[in-house]
Amino acid sequence: MAVGYVLVNVSPGKEYDAFQTIKDIDNVVDATLLFGDYDIIVKLEAEALGIIAKTVVDIIRQVPGVTGSKTLAGAEF
Repeated sequence: MAVGYVLVNVSPGKEYDAFQTIKDIDNVVDATLLFGDYDIIVKLEAEALGIIAKTVVDIIRQVPGVTGSKTLAGAEF
């Protein structure tokens, strides 16, 4: 099981709408609105890191209002 965390930046005033969309995306197991340098943190779980990457690039980054993201991949030992 692969785990990834995505820190998402959103246009001012679009935070709640983006959060509502992102929290219902497949492979998203948790999403939280933040105060600070990032607007939303998203936890993703999938069978492979490639699925997480595809979800970020093809879906999360395309959500209206999203202006940028930083993805952190969980380590497997």
